[in-house]
Amino acid sequence: MTSIYFGEEHESFRRAVRQFLEGEVAPRAREWEEARRIPRDVFRRMGDLGFLGVLAPEEVGGADASIFHAIALLEELPRSRMGGFVAAVSVQQFIATGAIALHGTGEQKRRWLAPSVAGTKVGAIAISEPDTGSDVAAIRTTARRDGDAWVIDGAKTWITNGVEGDFVVVACRTAADAGAGGISLVVVEADTPGFSRSRLRKMGWHCSDTAELTFADVRVPLGNLVGAENEGFFLIMETFVLERLVTAATAVGSARLALEETRRYVLSREAFGRPIGKFQAIRHRLADLHAELEAASQLVYHAAWLHERGENPVAEACMAKLLATELSKRTADECLQFFGGYGTVEEFPMERFFRDARFGTIVAGTSEIMREVIAKSAIDGVVFPGRKERADAEAGGEAAGDGGADERPPAAETASPEADAPPDAFAGELVPDLFVADATESLDAVFSEFPAPPGAGPGLPTPDATFEPAPETTFAIVAAPVPEPATPAVEATVPSFVPQEAAPPPADVEVTEPAFFPEPAPAPASFRAAPEVGSTSLAMKLPVPRSVEELFETLPLRFRADRAQGWNARFHFRFRDAARSDWTVVVEDGFCRALEGHEGTPDCVVTTTEKTYLAIESGQQSPETAFLLGKVKVSNVAAMSRFGKLFRKVAP
Repeated sequence: MTSIYFGEEHESFRRAVRQFLEGEVAPRAREWEEARRIPRDVFRRMGDLGFLGVLAPEEVGGADASIFHAIALLEELPRSRMGGFVAAVSVQQFIATGAIALHGTGEQKRRWLAPSVAGTKVGAIAISEPDTGSDVAAIRTTARRDGDAWVIDGAKTWITNGVEGDFVVVACRTAADAGAGGISLVVVEADTPGFSRSRLRKMGWHCSDTAELTFADVRVPLGNLVGAENEGFFLIMETFVLERLVTAATAVGSARLALEETRRYVLSREAFGRPIGKFQAIRHRLADLHAELEAASQLVYHAAWLHERGENPVAEACMAKLLATELSKRTADECLQFFGGYGTVEEFPMERFFRDARFGTIVAGTSEIMREVIAKSAIDGVVFPGRKERADAEAGGEAAGDGGADERPPAAETASPEADAPPDAFAGELVPDLFVADATESLDAVFSEFPAPPGAGPGLPTPDATFEPAPETTFAIVAAPVPEPATPAVEATVPSFVPQEAAPPPADVEVTEPAFFPEPAPAPASFRAAPEVGSTSLAMKLPVPRSVEELFETLPLRFRADRAQGWNARFHFRFRDAARSDWTVVVEDGFCRALEGHEGTPDCVVTTTEKTYLAIESGQQSPETAFLLGKVKVSNVAAMSRFGKLFRKVAP
């Protein structure tokens, strides 16, 4: 069928892939399935033919081809007659080395990416754990610094290529209290002492090894960190769209092959004096499947086209993955029915097609997760910024003054210049799977310190949004006795932009969270309770600040000393569009100070604009969207995650 997406160069490549698979792989399918492994020579052979580096850059031996060359390859892989082979090859070139290709150092690309493209090394990625498959923030596998090495302890499961692979990109916790913001990617090579693995036996995908991994005091060099420390979650997110397209394309290829095999069978098998393919009951069911397959394949192609254009088709890729994998599963079931009893025996292809197709709706995010992501886009109106939009935001930020000494993260936190690139937006939940341990999770887990106010919708604010103060500008404070601080208290003053009239609360009001209480009955204007900075028993109602000066004036009043728990840190803020652009916030010994200018060595540098930060604080801007668009740069996500939990919100 003529296509607007595939030209002669794509079809020529498709024919070469099909010839290889049908001539050198499919004849060995039963042997490999029974042995439950794929010989290493087939990876080297595919590397020699250029089938393992379709999208990889030429400098590492790749073809640097278009996404539709990759789609052609993926649609043909099922002609190997083994779902496990499809999974192993797909993970090898599209998933396991994705973060290395985008954010790895030159040495990392030489050691692991180039050999993967050549087929001389096989890779895997390890994220899911025995009891944390759907909660990436709860990952327990840890990596701690010890001299010039990372020491890794923990366990992983459902890892494709985990047994046969030469290296594994491991998601590890490198910051204890930062949730998804404390995860890093570290490469562990197969022969590293303390690293062990065992094979899981599955109902299908027999030739593909799926492993449980154990790490016991595994030491690897600090240089094995991929990208920046504590940025692993974001690096994984960048592969989401491609991961779903990979799964959708292979599902389309699997369904197409099942229909081809079924057509041959129903036209050769006779009953009641004629081929069963001439009976309307069978013909019409096959016609429906063909029509649905054509629709699903066009959706896959459209999502791939958007991806190649630099868009971020999160919803479209999830739609394609949902429809294609559900259709592939149903097609295998329907076609097996047409084979009758023969469909259930191993000598016929439908038996393997049937059990292998069942994995499609589970791997790379279950169908339930796909539906939830689609709903977030279609119903909730969540907008996923494209790569070009993020790049433009990044370029705009640099032109406006990025690049100062204070804006660069410490050297220990940076492995490559690309590590600062913002990741793709995504929302959903992580589910364990056998294809690749999916890390789908809302960035709320990372920026939970910036919750939206009740009733606030997701997505970007309208372009003409303004930031006006709350209609009521009364100020009411309830102060409760607190223990004497260990160090001299910082003087607490009412922010200059707050009216001085105040009123006491009713005597029976108990001071508890949340911070914003109903306005009490009027009282003599002479009454005034001075808040103790660091007090946990503080209730206030403030107008929304209209400048960073006003915002930072409120910080000591909004500080939650009970959440600091002895944590000391220094933050440098730089606002690109503000006259008073540089600020330092110090959290020390249970107190908070905000100072104009940059003082001391920062633990974290935050670069943004006044408008963006005020919008976040007032709940009019989603913090995760601002981060993904490059409107907010954070040099230490783990530190910023903890910082945000120390302050009450300022909201209308």
